[in-house]
Amino acid sequence: MLGSRVYRKGAKKLPALVFLHGLLGSSEDWRVCMKKLKPFHCVGIDLPGHGQNRFISCDNFTHCAHLIADTLSYHLIENTPIVLIGYSLGGRILMHGLVSGIYDAFNLQMAVIEGGNFGFKTESEKKQRWAQDQRWANRFEKEKIEQVLLDWYKQPVFSSLNHEQRQNLILKRSDNLGPSVARMLTTTSLAKQEFLLDKLKQLETRVHYVCGAKDTKFSRIAQESQLSFSEIHNAGHNVHQEQPEIFSRVIRSIVLG
Repeated sequence: MLGSRVYRKGAKKLPALVFLHGLLGSSEDWRVCMKKLKPFHCVGIDLPGHGQNRFISCDNFTHCAHLIADTLSYHLIENTPIVLIGYSLGGRILMHGLVSGIYDAFNLQMAVIEGGNFGFKTESEKKQRWAQDQRWANRFEKEKIEQVLLDWYKQPVFSSLNHEQRQNLILKRSDNLGPSVARMLTTTSLAKQEFLLDKLKQLETRVHYVCGAKDTKFSRIAQESQLSFSEIHNAGHNVHQEQPEIFSRVIRSIVLG
């Protein structure tokens, strides 16, 4: 079971909202959104290698998804309706759990994926990504994390961030343990993930995608997916942190709609 936080006991007639953060983050990343999502019951789970679980590791996507399922079983009364919400890495682990049937035992109402990659279709793409992730993991393992983060947030996916936002993120993420991040990065590399979109579209569970309009790569991914999706203006890859008010409004709308 993973360390987690119950941020609020909500109204019993509403689904419980369960939040999974991205690489380098923690359940604390969702706090602002959770405050805006009264009266929902909100649970934030720290992924392996992060937050309360910085000394816990997982073997692969399936292992991680089972750890999340065990945590849900601990927190939620049997048959409680739930909505799973995952950002980036959290979204990818969530999608894997969905298509693998790991969450079938729960009363899952829907899943919300924010900026999650469905995976690669070709081996050449996977090979290229594996080499990239190994380079980053090696740096997280051996270098001062502040220096690695300085370069990490210069990647194209974070191009919408201004200087102040980038510096704030570096400061906030510097409390991570580099070796723990490195293990999670390689264990859940996109190179090791199967292409999930086709299986997602076959599920009975509702899947909704959220992306930022400034994040051109993932906006294109959302548009081409044929899933229902929301594109948020004035936001890049991390919508829930850049536009928490709008993100929370979208969650409330699609869950209650």
